Amino acid sequence: MEPSDRRNEIVAILKKENTPVSATALAKQLQVSRQIIVGDVALIRASGVTITATPKGYVLHKLSTTEQRYLGQLACAHTAAETQHELYAVVDNGGELIDVVVEHPIYGELTGQLNIASRHDADLFLKSIHKTNANLLSELTAGVHLHTIACKDKQTFMRIKQQLDELGILYQDN
Repeated sequence: MEPSDRRNEIVAILKKENTPVSATALAKQLQVSRQIIVGDVALIRASGVTITATPKGYVLHKLSTTEQRYLGQLACAHTAAETQHELYAVVDNGGELIDVVVEHPIYGELTGQLNIASRHDADLFLKSIHKTNANLLSELTAGVHLHTIACKDKQTFMRIKQQLDELGILYQDN
């Protein structure tokens, strides 16, 4: 298979999938190495196609005209131990945590893709953090961070904001 055909096939596979597809799965399906897939995805992105790398794999950005979602950002601050409460509050109220953003004094803005839309996703994320003994990005900034949250409408977003405020998770500049 020609490299350009393989890149077209990667886009076609991602278009069909509603869940992230790992580089390893793509490599196996297309009978190339994982590193070839990583390079192909970089070239696809450079051509203007929006592909997001999540901890679970690649996702093609699809914008449906019939299913527009409300996007909002919230500033949060909490300890690592309170992360589960934050994640559950968002997904239990109909939101999806798209990303986490922190402002690092040296590197500037750092963003981590989350794509957490359910308690199951939240539990997998937390298990992965625990298993790898990795630090949360928010630990770089004493717990202060932003989340982009997607939901069906502004009322849902406001309900999420209220829940996080009640939990003491919204950032308050005192």
